[in-house]
Amino acid sequence: MTTDPPENFARPRAAAGVLFFDGRDRVLMVIPSYKDYRDIPGGYIEHGETPRQAAAREVREELGIELPIGRLLVTDWAPNPKEGDKQLFIFEGGVIDQVHRDKIQLAPQELTGYEFHDISTIHEATIPRLARRIVQAAEARSESGTRYLEHGEHITG
Repeated sequence: MTTDPPENFARPRAAAGVLFFDGRDRVLMVIPSYKDYRDIPGGYIEHGETPRQAAAREVREELGIELPIGRLLVTDWAPNPKEGDKQLFIFEGGVIDQVHRDKIQLAPQELTGYEFHDISTIHEATIPRLARRIVQAAEARSESGTRYLEHGEHITG
């Protein structure tokens, strides 16, 4: 017999995304048709999926390509006033070469385009909470590490 967790237990929405880079170490940002800001490829985790599986599925659905999903870069506890508790995962996607870029087929119901942005300008490219997460993920990538975040801020101890 299964029982529901008590009311005071968190039931976060979980989402997973992927950081892809070009040959100039710029981050791939997608332009969603249903949001007013740029995002990284990814989305909510479906029932029975792992975060990595969800990231791979979202890349296939949004970009129309299959690329290996690498290691976890960050996990972020980032509640949102509209959506409640959220747990977000960002995985390493590596560098997208020209062969794979030529194969990108955007999901027309979700995305209107994509572009690459320097990490140094990412705060101008997207909303603050996502920009903080991307910067932390890029730093974890460069250090070959993984970071735990709360609201996009690295928690060290």
